Amino acid sequence: MPAPQVVIVGRPNVGKSSVFNWLAGRRLAIVDDVAGVTRDRMTYLIHHEETFFELVDTGGMGVNDVDNLTKEIQEQIELAIESADVILLVVDTRSGLVPFDEEVSKRLRYTDKPILCVANKTDNESLDSQADEFYRLGRGKLIAVSTRANRRREELFELIVQRLPTSSGTEVESQGDPLMKIAIVGRRNVGKSTFVNTLARAERMIVSEVAGTTRDSVDVRFELDGKGFVAIDTAGLQRNKSVKTDVDFYSMHRAKRSIRHADVTLMFFDGSERISKVDKHLCNYIVDQYKPCIFVVNKWDLMRNQMPTSKWVSYLRDTFQTMWYVPIAFVTGQTGKNVKALVNHAQNLFKLSSERIATSDLNKLIRLALDRNPPPMFQNRRPKIYYATQVGIQPPTIVLVCNMPSAFSSQYQRYLLGVLRDQLEFGEVPIKLYLTTRRREDTREDVTTKKNAAIPDQASKG
Repeated sequence: MPAPQVVIVGRPNVGKSSVFNWLAGRRLAIVDDVAGVTRDRMTYLIHHEETFFELVDTGGMGVNDVDNLTKEIQEQIELAIESADVILLVVDTRSGLVPFDEEVSKRLRYTDKPILCVANKTDNESLDSQADEFYRLGRGKLIAVSTRANRRREELFELIVQRLPTSSGTEVESQGDPLMKIAIVGRRNVGKSTFVNTLARAERMIVSEVAGTTRDSVDVRFELDGKGFVAIDTAGLQRNKSVKTDVDFYSMHRAKRSIRHADVTLMFFDGSERISKVDKHLCNYIVDQYKPCIFVVNKWDLMRNQMPTSKWVSYLRDTFQTMWYVPIAFVTGQTGKNVKALVNHAQNLFKLSSERIATSDLNKLIRLALDRNPPPMFQNRRPKIYYATQVGIQPPTIVLVCNMPSAFSSQYQRYLLGVLRDQLEFGEVPIKLYLTTRRREDTREDVTTKKNAAIPDQASKG
């Protein structure tokens, strides 16, 4: 499972970003008395005792943004709530319970996620009884804290950890093989619905030359070689300026939701058309969600005599340079040519994204990468990596514990990712990489102090 997420929500100016910084132990989010400073979701990997989780800060619910970005801000909040494993509902003890707190509480009414009601600005014990009025919200256990007075930080951590999801080996075994969910996305008229009908061996989806025939995301179950799968057919996306109706807006919203819920994404292109801005926007979204992806060039029966596959491969690689690891398939959805091989490849990506690497093997590889190409000096100091550990799957999430995270440039991090891709099983799937400082009580050795070995030449690709 991915690293669990703890999402902070609440009305404007209750101190959400202060709580975020306080728990992170660093000043990461901007804190200001002006409502609406936070817009995008901000994340930070927390390591508490032996537990890792991602802390997520969100904008204020119901804020009227001065730049007319209210809709976008609220969408980011909804996405965060949807992906949360635990929700921190932050309220303001000094302001007391206000109608907008109740409105925020109502928006959480239908979620089944564990909720903690965090009464911030309870700076001393005399205010604890004032915080009790938030019990009226009926949303989770109440804890009165103060970021300014540093009250009950450890207690809040303990409550969070208690509510994080856990899985036992027996639970995994009892569930059997999971159904792999495949999101089929792309702009309009690239043949997505025809492809789904081929998978289902039935006219499951309406197919038409009219652009935008599919308006919602539809789950279609199918079997291949005795294994069950779910294909999610999505509406064809279009440029934002072309979204003119509510139907268009919700079609696009649900297509993106399908990407988030899928195990693997098939990004469809029409072999007879050029890559568009919509394609680039969609690919950026797939990257942002760390989803395994296959580029699928459809309708290839119409193009194979006019263009070699190598030309389209080069075209895709040149256009999406940050997705150089994504495999490419050429299919004809209408006849089913290469479709079975495509689904088998998607199944392999799903399996790889769920792999775990032993900590010893991971540290050995990081040590070899550092020996071959040490990080450059930073402020007259040599950056060190003490050890590496994998803390999540789907996507594989790796933490590098080091002395100076800011000393490792994005270019050097790409080098490390390249080494990991070349030497591990993660070659074709996204990897989430975090760098964090070592805790004071952690005395494990720097990996570079251990026995050296030669790294294979192919690691230089990163």
